[in-house]
Amino acid sequence: MIITTAHYLVLAAVLFSLAVAGIFINRKNVILLLMCIELMLLAVNFNFIAFSRMWNDTLGQVFVFFILTVAAAEAAIGLAILVVLFRNTRSINVEELDRLKG
Repeated sequence: MIITTAHYLVLAAVLFSLAVAGIFINRKNVILLLMCIELMLLAVNFNFIAFSRMWNDTLGQVFVFFILTVAAAEAAIGLAILVVLFRNTRSINVEELDRLKG
């Protein structure tokens, strides 16, 4: 069986759909929201890699490198904010974030 570009695009569409569904279904847990955002970025990376492979161009892979760098920074900052939130409220519930308004 040969894996074609269509297989990659279907996988990316399924991952992106799961991430969007995860964001809309679960609006309470900050960790799951961050994981869904990371899953969206992974789906976009699959698209870049698939088209880069299809057109024999490395530009898509360069974009993936930058997206992974931004995703790592986003995860580090998001987890730091999550630690501060947990220290202040003893919860990671998104609905309790409005208590932190100044």
